[in-house]
Amino acid sequence: MDVIVVGAGPAGLMLAHELALGGAEVVVVERLTERVEQTKGGAIQPRTAELLDARGLLDPIMERVHARPVIGGHFAGLPVELDCTPWNTRNPYPIGIPQWRIEEVLEEAATARGARVLRGHEVTAVAQDANGVTVSAGTEFRAKYLVACDGAHSTVRKLLDLPFPGRSGTFKAVLVDVRLSSVSDLVPKAAGHMSALTREVENHWGMLVPIGGDKYRFTFGKLDEPETPETDDAVRQALVALYGETTTLAEVLTRSRFGDSTRQLEQYRHGRVLFAGDAAHVHSPLGGQGLNLGVQDAINLGWKLAATVAGWAPEGLLDSYHAERHPKAARVLHHTSAQRVLATPKPSEDVRALREIFTDLLSLPDTNRTIAGMMSGLDDETRVQDFDLVTADGPTRPAELLRSGRGVLVDLTGSVRLPEEWVDRVDLVHGKASQDFDAILLRPDGAVCWRGEGPLEPALRATFG
Repeated sequence: MDVIVVGAGPAGLMLAHELALGGAEVVVVERLTERVEQTKGGAIQPRTAELLDARGLLDPIMERVHARPVIGGHFAGLPVELDCTPWNTRNPYPIGIPQWRIEEVLEEAATARGARVLRGHEVTAVAQDANGVTVSAGTEFRAKYLVACDGAHSTVRKLLDLPFPGRSGTFKAVLVDVRLSSVSDLVPKAAGHMSALTREVENHWGMLVPIGGDKYRFTFGKLDEPETPETDDAVRQALVALYGETTTLAEVLTRSRFGDSTRQLEQYRHGRVLFAGDAAHVHSPLGGQGLNLGVQDAINLGWKLAATVAGWAPEGLLDSYHAERHPKAARVLHHTSAQRVLATPKPSEDVRALREIFTDLLSLPDTNRTIAGMMSGLDDETRVQDFDLVTADGPTRPAELLRSGRGVLVDLTGSVRLPEEWVDRVDLVHGKASQDFDAILLRPDGAVCWRGEGPLEPALRATFG
């Protein structure tokens, strides 16, 4: 076995797909016996949509999305939609879809490429040596590497006794999927911008979002209870307080708790054990960053670990995962901490003043573009927009060229040649396009590593061995 992935959430399943695409033998071990069909992380950010498109996974996800209006993102729940259209993306709006539906698509894709997903296997021991990692999870598994994608309370992280520095949360709220047998006029009839959905009444705060038929996603908490109960009675009480006595609970379908603690591993790699997703970083859920951050971790790590297993990775490639992804998560921890201040229920007079100023700033096009790029991930310095390209074989675009999981060298001059040493890892494509470069080299994860300036071979050697 090449790689054991612990955890069958979005990060773990995305990683399994990427590893299998890169030719690695991978098994995913999951504690739960079956997938929990809860909405949870309910949005795919525009940059994540681009990366999923580059693997051919966006279309099957779009077939499962919620029917909802096209709505821009938000910063701290302020009443200004974030506009991603200036970033020249084909998917400028967050995509609403239950997390379990995303997992469904990713698992189907990963297993179609040969990955195995084994459920009902709880990890109880992890031991590594110079040659690999041994995992006890009902049975014993042995592989060259292990990647922990097992969530905020990562068992692997605890078994290795790794510190998880940061700050404890200020509250624990409840997230439930419910059926309502009757609703008042206060209950929204369609999904909308977070600023229009959030309600506060006395000590209760919450948000109901329709997810089809009589089903709703209900997030709620109480200001005077730092750990809000998740019982049926607590759900009923919150519904009545926020939406009136004619809003009647029929059934709680799924339930979970979440908080706003902020923590991050100091290192994402510990020998032959690596960490991704919530196992590596946790933060306030404001802005819908967590699921997206984990999927992006997996796409960055997958091809690098597959290349390491295959033996062609250049020195330092695997360690570049930490070097590239740790700062990305640190930035999310930073701006979600700022959002936590602005979005606090029952704000003080000073916070209300700050919210008003921020709302005015977000109404300015340049500020909105900057914050939209940060929240969506589209301001990634290695990103290139998915431009239209005409080749001898017909029209295409980089997202389609990247679906093989190989590197792509796009030449717009007809004169660039790919040295023979790299033809088994990189595809050369000649074409015509309106771009401000003559040639561009893309890594398997779509990141730009050469823009036609200077010699090509050093870039190939540094990225592809």
